[in-house]
Amino acid sequence: MVERILEVFMDDVTIYESAFEDCLVNLEVVLNRCIEKDLVLNWEKCHFMVQQGIVLGHIISKEGIEVDKAKVELIVKLPSPTNVKGVRQFLGHVGFYRSLSRTFQSLQGLFVNYWSRMPNSYEMKMPKKF
Repeated sequence: MVERILEVFMDDVTIYESAFEDCLVNLEVVLNRCIEKDLVLNWEKCHFMVQQGIVLGHIISKEGIEVDKAKVELIVKLPSPTNVKGVRQFLGHVGFYRSLSRTFQSLQGLFVNYWSRMPNSYEMKMPKKF
């Protein structure tokens, strides 16, 4: 039953349904289950009946999944990597959004090909695409 009405990741719970009334029913079911199991909720972190919300760094709405622009701004402000370790760190930051990017795989391939031919301590000159 639970799998049909909600998604859980760590301490984030998203309850959903296509109709408002059905969502209220699902919410009641989940809250009653929390009471039964003595699960304590942090009410300051709870958001109810929103049409859009940020879940795990993504904006979720009826339009689908979008990238949180605030997260992208942080990535854009990262300094350009100057060595292999820096490229690995950069790919770690942007890898979170790889499923939403059509070009991530090709960019990752370019970087991996570029750094795989160099020793770790080698100072690299980044391609202009970066």
